[in-house]
Amino acid sequence: MTGNETSSAENTITVSPVQRAYDILDNSRKAGLGKPLKWRRLQLTALSRMLKDNARMLCDAVHQDMGKPVAETLMMEIGIVLDEIKFVLPRLSVWSAPKPVLMPTLLQPALGWKRPEPEGVVLIISPWNYPILLALQPLVDAISAGNLVCLKPSDLSPHTSQTLQLLIEQYLDPRGIQVVQGGRAVNTELLNHHFDHLFFTGGDHVGSILMAEAAKNLTPTSLELGGKSPCYVDGTTDLDVAAERIAWGRFINAGQTCVAPDYVLATADVAEDLAHKIANTLIRFFGENPQTSDSYGRIINAKQFDRLVSLLPAKGDGSDSEAGSVICGGVYDRNDLYFSPTVLLDVSPQAPVMQEEIFGPILPILTVADESEAIDFVNARPKPLAEYVFSRRPHVRSRFESETSSGALSFNLPLGYLLSPRLPFGGVGASGMGHYHGKAGFDEFTHLKSVIIKPTMPDTLKFMMPPYTQLLNTVAALVSHIKPNKMR
Repeated sequence: MTGNETSSAENTITVSPVQRAYDILDNSRKAGLGKPLKWRRLQLTALSRMLKDNARMLCDAVHQDMGKPVAETLMMEIGIVLDEIKFVLPRLSVWSAPKPVLMPTLLQPALGWKRPEPEGVVLIISPWNYPILLALQPLVDAISAGNLVCLKPSDLSPHTSQTLQLLIEQYLDPRGIQVVQGGRAVNTELLNHHFDHLFFTGGDHVGSILMAEAAKNLTPTSLELGGKSPCYVDGTTDLDVAAERIAWGRFINAGQTCVAPDYVLATADVAEDLAHKIANTLIRFFGENPQTSDSYGRIINAKQFDRLVSLLPAKGDGSDSEAGSVICGGVYDRNDLYFSPTVLLDVSPQAPVMQEEIFGPILPILTVADESEAIDFVNARPKPLAEYVFSRRPHVRSRFESETSSGALSFNLPLGYLLSPRLPFGGVGASGMGHYHGKAGFDEFTHLKSVIIKPTMPDTLKFMMPPYTQLLNTVAALVSHIKPNKMR
């Protein structure tokens, strides 16, 4: 090779997967790929087929990542996404149609309408705890609004993330849907690009960092975060039913659910009884040794496992002044990432387990005098993603609805509102911003363009233009107590 020759390798410009994905989507956006309803329907139909054809493969991938039972993945992930697609598809024409708006008298004759249009290219950064649901449900809503999507699944659930990429590339249009893999460095590179919307599900710490980065490009942001979702129980409720439903909502997915009941505020007459009923329910759910149950999962990784262990009382078989008593559980196996369903009673608000979102299979129970003390307790803390109330008293339910603020409020049933595409999902304050699911998701990823048309004849706008003599007389007639000469 002479000095004037250059190797082909030196001439090759390396393009990162992020840059490649962004360029593809940006070119497709300029070409208007996502706007036709036909394209949107084709992608949603293909996504539904993808889930049905490969349900077992996806369930196996999730199980490899976190030991999640197949039934939970089918019910709480694949099933919900399929329901979302089923709900959205027949409504696209109505949601996407321009909506006429009456014009004010000053502009008549004129026509106006609101035209829903895609925002453009949406970046979805999804978490590990529900790696199918929380990647694909916002994807459905973004596509329904006509957007193109760059999906970045979690690197903490690698088997699921790789399987999703493999299937999405096989079933969906690569011009409009791209998947990129990686961790924090990839997130940083992604946010260096000018996306038209960022949708993030995860913790508030990372959410605040991503929002700050997105702000540099003035990227609209939706944050689905979390927090400590309270559950109030009083003596009027059916304790057997309450115990069963609270146990299900807290310990499904080994407690790694952002809207799970994070702690219970129980009145003194029921607190201890409720704790033991939940403990008995857990035996019915998972047997005497949940580690051998096919219905109980694992903690995602050693870091999260160690954090959960640190939240337990210092005496695993007794009590201390703040952390309370272990009613059941408190057993763990780091080699298996197994952490038993654990119920704590007489927990102090100052206990470590009450200082952060637990995001694992620990349920603290605190005692309160009544609903007033419970409401004050909730209102003294950041606004939660969800609240749950078990009471037969209408005035108690009414007080929680009117006197507290949360992303959602549910009576006698944890997690239930997740199953309805007719109910918007989203947080408030520290628990998030923006909503999705169904029409709320369509609206979240839509720009509502205002359009107006006024004929040139008759020209009825002259009276609004200088000189303002005629305009002053008109306004004076409408506002009779103001004289024209006082308005000059």
